[in-house]
Amino acid sequence: MSAPGKLAGRTERDDAMQARDIAINVPTVTVDDPVTKAVRVMAVNRLPGLIVVDDQARPWTVLPGTQVLRLAVPSSYQEDPALARTIDEHAAESFWEELADRTVGDVAPRQRAKPTTVRDDATLLEVAALMARQHSPLVAVVDRSGALVGAITLDRLITSLAVYGAED
Repeated sequence: MSAPGKLAGRTERDDAMQARDIAINVPTVTVDDPVTKAVRVMAVNRLPGLIVVDDQARPWTVLPGTQVLRLAVPSSYQEDPALARTIDEHAAESFWEELADRTVGDVAPRQRAKPTTVRDDATLLEVAALMARQHSPLVAVVDRSGALVGAITLDRLITSLAVYGAED
């Protein structure tokens, strides 16, 4: 039987967990998907962000939830809080309906950052450092060829570190 906090079947020599060990399958969206679909995918799956993939299912960008929210709120209202206060709740709901015609690609930042990705053999420390550096609660996990193999959420990383990390 394994000691508490250790994974069964792991030896001292190979007990360093890697990204592939905690990566999970998550739904993705494409630049051609409506913004409303992107928001729903994130909400229904309780994700902290979204992975947008290209036509070969490779990460195109990784958007933290706050950036997904930016896709849904017109930039004029983001830039001017006083303008946002002038809109009543009924009118604000109409923004959601207008989003049905806009795609993720239509509203994605023009200066797209490199996707927040790690190789599947990255250590959990590498994953944590990337999340901290990029301020991203979601990291895409890719294989050697750059193909998406899964994702790691901040919650999953923290849980893995707490449960399988150093003993207290």
